[in-house]
Amino acid sequence: MKYYLIAGEASGDLHGSNLMKGLKQHDANAEFRFFGGDLMQAEGGVLVKHYREMAFMGFLEVVKNLKTISHNFKECQTDIASYQPDVVILIDYPGFNFRIARWAKERGIKVFYYIAPKVWAWKEGRVKRLREHVDKLFTIFPFETEYFRKHGIEVHYEGNPLIDALEQRKETLPSYQEFIAKNHLEDKPIVGLLAGSRKQEVEKCLPLMKKVASRYPHLQFVLAGAPSLPRSFYTPFLDDGEVKMVYNQTYDLFNVCTAALVTSGTATLEAALFNVPQAVCYRTSHISAWIAKAFIKVKWVSLVNIIMNREVVRELLQYDMTVEKMIQELDSLLPHGFKREQVLAEYAQLQTMLEKVGSSERTAKKMVELLTK
Repeated sequence: MKYYLIAGEASGDLHGSNLMKGLKQHDANAEFRFFGGDLMQAEGGVLVKHYREMAFMGFLEVVKNLKTISHNFKECQTDIASYQPDVVILIDYPGFNFRIARWAKERGIKVFYYIAPKVWAWKEGRVKRLREHVDKLFTIFPFETEYFRKHGIEVHYEGNPLIDALEQRKETLPSYQEFIAKNHLEDKPIVGLLAGSRKQEVEKCLPLMKKVASRYPHLQFVLAGAPSLPRSFYTPFLDDGEVKMVYNQTYDLFNVCTAALVTSGTATLEAALFNVPQAVCYRTSHISAWIAKAFIKVKWVSLVNIIMNREVVRELLQYDMTVEKMIQELDSLLPHGFKREQVLAEYAQLQTMLEKVGSSERTAKKMVELLTK
């Protein structure tokens, strides 16, 4: 069968690539075209557009790039129409993928949505669009099953694909000594900095994180450079040597961290799965923050807290993201900090909720079964 996949971010590229592996296991004749990234490209098929050309975040950023977004959408339409796939598989990235879902459905193309849009967090009105324009919905969090069924949408839940991504890397993860040697780091405990995968996030969050680093001379702070951004973008932030950077080595970094400061998003869940105590720190523009506050319907922004339905990790958002508050929280999470063991115990409960290894393969198997009925 012919599959057309659309992933607009680094996390979507990762999960899309693992889904493609599973599809090849259960469909010997699987063919792929996709909007995605390097990991998906490594699985074969044709990369039509890289997610680096599509990652726009925040109200102002979207408005400034409307022309580019419109061009990407039309290019995607044209390519799907030419390819005539058996199914379009949309991977998260709702701003773009909702429009593709409607367009494809109107033309009789089957639409699967993998990694359901977080409509439970904001823009709940989009649930109706999912019901009308998506044939099958595949979720990755246990609480989503009841939520979507309550809204009359059939849901398939086969666990969380992050478990698979971590399992694949376990045997190749470097030890602490290997990691510091490879990256020319000092022999000091490491605090990881995850400042986001988009320019706006890094510009708002990293300068404050660096000020925290200057207060801990006995530790070394290491930034995880995002593959969605070029190395050159980080240069102005790193010239003073206060923070070191490793590029495209997020899991390697998490594996050796003693604690971390993490922006919201998938990285918060990844940190938890690596048992790294964390503070969630996030700032955006005033306008984007005002819009988010008006529309977000959940109590927390980090996936860890949302899944557990309680505060497991502290969230320092917008004006609460101050140097002093980050220092206070980091102190509590470092070895001998009063919150460290409590957070690690909560992580253990979280991990039992996300099912076992094999989510990507099970989801792919279910997709092939549904397509061949």
